[in-house]
Amino acid sequence: MKQLISNNQVYGFLPTDIEGVDTLAELALDLRWSWNHAIDEIWYHLDPDLWMETHNPWVVLQNVSRDQLEKLMNDQDFRQKVDEIIKLKEKSFSDPAWFQKNHLNSPLKCIAYFSMEFMLSEALPIYVGGLGNVAGDQLKSASDLGVPVVAIGLLYQQGYFRQVIDQYGTQQALFPYNDPGQLPISPLRLPNGEWLRLAINLAEHTVWLRTWQVQVGKVKLYLMDSNDPANSPMHRAITSEVYGGGTDLRIQQEIILGIGGCKLLKELKINPEVYHMNEGHAAFLVLERASNFMKETGTSFEEALTITRAGNVFTTHTAVAAGFDHFHPSLMWQFFGGYAKNDLGIDFNDLLSLGKENPNNSLENFNMAFLAIRGSGAVNGVSRLHAAVSRRLFGNLFPRWPEKEVPIGSVTNGVHTPNWDSEFADKIWTESCGKERWRGNLETLEGDISVVTDTELWQLRNTSRAKLVNYTRERFAKQMRAIAVGPEIEDILPEIFDQNTLTLGFARRFVPYKRPNLLLHDPERFIRILTNPERPVQLVLAGKSPPFDESGKALIRQWIEFIQHHNLSHHVIFLSDYDMLMAEQLVQGADVWVNTPRRPWEACGTSGMKVLVNGGINLSELDGWWAEAYTPEVGWALGDTQEHGNDPNWDAVEADALYQILEQEVVPAFYDRNNNGIPELWIKKMRNSMATLTPKFSANRAVREYTEDYYLPAANKYLKRAAKQGSMGKRIVNTKHDLRNKWDGIRFGEVSIDYVEGGFQYNISVSLNNMNPDTILIQLFADGLNGGIPEILKMERDSEPKEEAHRYHAHITTSRPASDYTVRIISNYEGISVPLEDNLIRWQH
Repeated sequence: MKQLISNNQVYGFLPTDIEGVDTLAELALDLRWSWNHAIDEIWYHLDPDLWMETHNPWVVLQNVSRDQLEKLMNDQDFRQKVDEIIKLKEKSFSDPAWFQKNHLNSPLKCIAYFSMEFMLSEALPIYVGGLGNVAGDQLKSASDLGVPVVAIGLLYQQGYFRQVIDQYGTQQALFPYNDPGQLPISPLRLPNGEWLRLAINLAEHTVWLRTWQVQVGKVKLYLMDSNDPANSPMHRAITSEVYGGGTDLRIQQEIILGIGGCKLLKELKINPEVYHMNEGHAAFLVLERASNFMKETGTSFEEALTITRAGNVFTTHTAVAAGFDHFHPSLMWQFFGGYAKNDLGIDFNDLLSLGKENPNNSLENFNMAFLAIRGSGAVNGVSRLHAAVSRRLFGNLFPRWPEKEVPIGSVTNGVHTPNWDSEFADKIWTESCGKERWRGNLETLEGDISVVTDTELWQLRNTSRAKLVNYTRERFAKQMRAIAVGPEIEDILPEIFDQNTLTLGFARRFVPYKRPNLLLHDPERFIRILTNPERPVQLVLAGKSPPFDESGKALIRQWIEFIQHHNLSHHVIFLSDYDMLMAEQLVQGADVWVNTPRRPWEACGTSGMKVLVNGGINLSELDGWWAEAYTPEVGWALGDTQEHGNDPNWDAVEADALYQILEQEVVPAFYDRNNNGIPELWIKKMRNSMATLTPKFSANRAVREYTEDYYLPAANKYLKRAAKQGSMGKRIVNTKHDLRNKWDGIRFGEVSIDYVEGGFQYNISVSLNNMNPDTILIQLFADGLNGGIPEILKMERDSEPKEEAHRYHAHITTSRPASDYTVRIISNYEGISVPLEDNLIRWQH
C-alpha cells in the first residue's frame, strides 16, 4: 500500500499545541465510537448540548473553545479516561481477532468491498436505507473479527434528503449540504502533502475525483467525490446526492464507483484478491479489474475476465426485475464506446453482450446485474427465500438449466449487534456472555443468555420502553415546533404514550410493497385495539417516502390524517425524519416490531433483527429473513408462504389476520401477569427470541459466513488462475471455445436398463464429437420429489469407446421408476463453476 500522510498532519485548524488534542482528533475520526459507547462521555464533557444534538465527535471537537479544551486536558480524570480508551483501542488492534486466529496462513490478504452507500453513523449521512445498513454493519463486524477488508464508496454533497411532515401530513424534502469539514473523514494526502486526486474519463471528458478516508475501527473506507474545483459544474454535481437524477447521472456515479474505485486501489497499491460487489451498482469494476490484468500480463480481455472473475463476489439485494439498473445502448456507447476499444481491446457489441439476456437484441438495455453475474465467481442473495427468488429472476441467463440449479447461493444478512443494543441490554449480555461476545464464534451465547432471570428480562423491557416513551414525547414536541404548531403541544405532551402500555414499532421506507398502511384496513377495529381501557396499545411510526414518489407520500398522509381525525396522538405517533439515531431508539424500546411487506418483495429486511438483542419480539410477514427465522416460540407470523401479488382481497385477509394476532395473542401475552407482575408467556417468547435468533442474525455470523464460504474460496481460485501470467485462464478459454464449437455434434445413442434388487443400472452410449471426455460430465438426473432437491448422479465411463461412442453407466438404489431419470451432459474442466462460468447443457430428450 502506498504510504500516505498521517492523520495528525491534516489537523491544521485544531489547536494542536494543546497536549492531547491530536489524540482526541484520532478518536473523533475513528467511527469505532459509533458502536463503542464508552467514548460518548468524552464528547459529552466537551460540549453537552452540541453532542446531544449531533452525535458527531468531529463537529464537537472543532467547535469547542480553546479554554474548554485546555481545562479538560488539564483535568486528571478526563485525561485518564482518554488514556484508557486509547489503550483499549491499541489493544484491539494488536490482539489477534477471529480471522487471525482461524485463517492466519490463508492466501486471503485483502477484500475490497464496494457499495453505493454506507450507513455507519448519522454523523456521516451518505446512506438511504437497507443497502447502506448492511454495508455499514458488515464493515463494523469485519473490524471486530479482524477480516482484512477495505471499502470503496462515494461521498455525496447532499446525501439523502431530510424529511419534514407539515401540518397537513404532506412530506417535504430538504437537502442540506454535507460540509466535508464537518464530517468524520480525512482527505487522502500524499507524503508531500498533495491531495490524492484521480482523473477518470467520462464521455471524453476528464473528471477529477477527490479522495477521502474514513476509519472504521480496523477497516478503512475510501470515498470519492467529483466536487473538485477543476471540474465543470455539470461534473461537480455527479456525486451530489445518493441515487439522484436520471440514468445519465446514475451511470456516471456507477462508473466512478466501479472504475474509479479500482483506479484508487491501484493508486494506493492495494491489491485485493477478492472484490465484493454489494449490489450491481459497482459492476463496472468487472471491466476495470480485467483491464488492469490485461495490461499487467498481456492477456486478452476474455482471458483476463476468466481469471479475475474468480475473485469477484456479487451480492444481489433486489427482488424484482425492475429494480436492477438498466442503461440504454446509446448511453452505454456514450461512456463505453472508446473504453471497449482502447482499454479492453474488444468490439463495443461484445461489451454490451455482457449486460444482456439476448446478445443479439440490439434494443435490449444493458443490465448491471447481468454484468455482475457474468463477471463473478460466486453470486448470492441476502436470505434463503431471496436466493430462490433470484434464481427465478436470473433463470433466463442459464437456459435449459433447472431453476434450483441456477447458481445463486445465499448469505442471510445480519446486524452489527453492538451498534443497536441499548445500554440496558448491553449490561445484561455483558454479565451473562462477556464483553468479547460479538468478536468471535457465537456458539455458547444461546446457553449463556438463558440464565438471565425472568425478572431481569422484564426489567429490561420496562426500562427500555420508558426510555422510548420519553424520547417519543421529546422528538414529537420538537417536530411540532418546527412546523409552528402552537404552544398547546406542551399541554398534551404528558398524555402522549404511557410507559406501561404495550408498544409496537413500525419504521421503514414508505413504499406500496411494504404495505405500511395494512393496520388501517379496518380503522374502527384498529382503534378498538389501541384504546382498550384495560389493555391499551400504542404505536410509534417512522419512515420516508422517496422524495418524488407520490404514492409513498400518500401512505404517510393517510397515517397523519388517521391520527388527527380520531385524535389518537396519545396512542399513535408518526415521528418525522427517520434516521439512524431514531432507528436506534425505536429498536431498543419497542416491545413488538411489525413488518408487513408483500411476499416475496422483502429481499431480507434487517430492522426486525435489531430488536432481537434488546428483547423485542417480531410480528412479521413470512418474507425475507423472517421466513427462515420464525417459529411459534420466538414471535408471530403473517402469511401462508405463498405469493399473492397485489391482490387487494389478500391484503384484506392479512389485515384481518394481523388484527386477530394482536387481539388474541400479542395483547393477552403482554398483559396476563403472574403473582409477581411478570407476563410469563411473553418472557418465554422474549427469551427464546434473544437466545436463538440474536446470534444467528448478527453481522458477526454473516461476515464469518462470507469469509469462509465466499472470500477464502474466491481468493484461492483467483490466485490459482492468475499464476504464471494467467496460463490457466488461457486454457479455460481454449477449452470453452472447443466445447462450444463441438457441442451441437453430441449424439445420444443406445440406452439399456438392467434391473437389480433395490434399483437398477442405467447404461447409455454417447458420441462426443471428438471432445475430450475429461472436459465434460455426464449425469443421470431426476426432478426432486414434492419440489425437493433434484437427484443427480455422476455416470461412470467405460474404459474403451466403441466406434467413436463412449459408454457410460450409473447404479441407482431407488424405488422410483427408471422413467423418472434422464441423462444430461454439462461442462467440467479446470475447476470452473458450472453453470455460472459455462452454462452448456445437453439433455437426452
